[in-house]
Amino acid sequence: MSITVVIADDQEMVRTGFRMILESRSDIEVVADVVDGHAALEAVERLQPDVLLLDIRMPGLDGLEVTRRLAGRDRPRIVICTTFDLDEYVHAALHGGASGFLLKDASPEMLVEAVRAAAAGDSLVSPAITVRLLKELASARPADGVRSPAEPLTERERDVVRCLARGATNAEIAAELYVSLSTVKTHLANVQGKLGARNRVEIAAWAWESGLAASAA
Repeated sequence: MSITVVIADDQEMVRTGFRMILESRSDIEVVADVVDGHAALEAVERLQPDVLLLDIRMPGLDGLEVTRRLAGRDRPRIVICTTFDLDEYVHAALHGGASGFLLKDASPEMLVEAVRAAAAGDSLVSPAITVRLLKELASARPADGVRSPAEPLTERERDVVRCLARGATNAEIAAELYVSLSTVKTHLANVQGKLGARNRVEIAAWAWESGLAASAA
């Protein structure tokens, strides 16, 4: 079945470009494109898309508020795609429950991959900002604000999380640790459960905040 997508952006050229890129893939269907946050919420209620591709700066209701209002739902998965590489935006979006964060100059392939990852319950953040952002978030968070896992992570789980925190994909983690892709996914699912994390971005954030990622540097 196709991945259904709603695009929300106040620039018509951006919406048209995203639609052309996504609909060139046989497994993705754009069911609507809208101009602001209020229209995005209405489209989500009416169409129940798998993924909402969302700009931040829009008239009326911005993308961060839309993300907050949709937090906690299984659908849609939210991918933020914006011109603005501002840490406070990325922080607010990811902690608000977004599954991905891309800059609008990302390649068409990365846009497609972000939509597919979100639909699968995974996440993707532009490599240009991932590690820098997570390091900065970790340094700004008080040590006593870091969550503790419900159960201790195994050493192999810790290895997987360290790779993830450096921005590695599942395939890259599997190659580095000489394990299968399914094994990596199993470890990440276990870690997600132990941390109560919503997605892999939150796992990576925890790795930097707890010092686990820095221990591999």
